[in-house]
Amino acid sequence: MWEDNIRRVVPYTPGEQPGRRVIKLNTNECPYPPSEKVIRALKEADYESLRLYPDPLCLKLRERIADYYGIGPENTFVGVGSDDVLSMCFLAFFAGKLPVLFPDITYSFYDVWAAVYGIPCKEIPLAEDFSIRLGDYPHENGGIVICNPNAPTGVVHPLSEIEEFVKKHDESVIIVDEAYIDFGGESAVRLIGKYENLAVVRTMSKSRALAGLRVGYAFGSKKLIGYLNDVKFSVNSYTMNLPSLVGAAAAMEDEEYFQEILGRIIKTRSRVSEELRSLGFRFRESGSNFVFVTHPEKDAEEIFEKLRERDIFVRHFNRERIRNYLRISIGTDEEMVILIKALGEILGKKGADE
Repeated sequence: MWEDNIRRVVPYTPGEQPGRRVIKLNTNECPYPPSEKVIRALKEADYESLRLYPDPLCLKLRERIADYYGIGPENTFVGVGSDDVLSMCFLAFFAGKLPVLFPDITYSFYDVWAAVYGIPCKEIPLAEDFSIRLGDYPHENGGIVICNPNAPTGVVHPLSEIEEFVKKHDESVIIVDEAYIDFGGESAVRLIGKYENLAVVRTMSKSRALAGLRVGYAFGSKKLIGYLNDVKFSVNSYTMNLPSLVGAAAAMEDEEYFQEILGRIIKTRSRVSEELRSLGFRFRESGSNFVFVTHPEKDAEEIFEKLRERDIFVRHFNRERIRNYLRISIGTDEEMVILIKALGEILGKKGADE
């Protein structure tokens, strides 16, 4: 009988984390190591203070992030990866009775949080080309979540469209999830001073190579961030640990390295996109650190399994509309050469590099 009181949800399924060395292109991690400044800061950290609780306000990190983006720390929130930040946003901002809206093909954690917190939600179908039809979102809603660039499709919408959308829906909180914005597109951070209902969520897991430290952050009006902090301090005051606070602050200081690895990933993405097209794959141009591809002559699940046999891991989603697609993270040049060669063998064709 005790199970009658259990909350039952279908959990989010993360990309597989194999316990051996493989070519891992299934979780959109950065293929390059963190900045040397991060490594040095972690080595020099005051670990004797681990006996103490970390700063619950995360003030130094918030100040460092705020300075970088030219806003105030009062407009900045940090958490344990963008998943934690988004979870707090759902809990804080979506307490109404109307459904929260988000696309039918997007980050699959959104509907999980809605289920966990008992939030009514409704999925709005993407267009056939996987673009978000912003005009399809009704005015009566309990909030809206837009991932830009969208995951897993990689489609990015220009800032002008995002601003028009936020302006149109001033009756509810709009969350713009920008986990991949550094790889393509223009951030909506510059809009938070104009629209009090806008929250912009970012992560250091992708473009700053800190997935292992779990650092996410959000921007919004002082009032919106205040509501977010009220929920955070009602759940867990000490969300960020010392290494994460130290390492993330150092990452924000190394702009040269940040731009270097961004450029390398984007350049590799461009080359690999051409090679994938030469093998017959079809896909929209990606604004992220992955490509979302389909092949008209070969089943995606079969390609997925044959790559896995070769210790090359990509992501396959067994969901309606995208069952015949694969999401392939951009790895190092060496990893992508191996991928293209393997795909050529699976398809019975020669890769573009041969």
